[in-house]
Amino acid sequence: MKITAHVQNSHNHHHITLSTNDTAHTIPIPPKSSGYGSSANGGELLFLALATCYCNDIYREAAKRGIEVTAVAVTVDGDFGAAGEPARNVTYSAKVTGRGSAAELEALMQHTDTVAEIQNTLRAGASVILENIEVESLSTQ
Repeated sequence: MKITAHVQNSHNHHHITLSTNDTAHTIPIPPKSSGYGSSANGGELLFLALATCYCNDIYREAAKRGIEVTAVAVTVDGDFGAAGEPARNVTYSAKVTGRGSAAELEALMQHTDTVAEIQNTLRAGASVILENIEVESLSTQ
């Protein structure tokens, strides 16, 4: 599965395109009040990725087990320090409602934590490489 996220930003314009394999879609996030950058910061989006992954994976893993899940709520919390510092104290909590015993739902939740790809990516410390740099100078020098 090939996943791509693309951000195009200029004054008062913030456009996001996400794609998995050949399926693309957009999500609306407005620019900052200054007109430049995103009104959602990277930490918020990282935590949203953790919450979304766990939520989606609960449904996926429940289907494999024949459990009907009717609702999922996930909250991710953590701290960021000074510029350039990684997140600390990242934790998440979840509530799952479904047609199964409490023990079955708890086992589903524990299992899902072990297979949630975004959680496992962060736990493994995946490398991130700046691969290409392009510059378009508007300077007259």
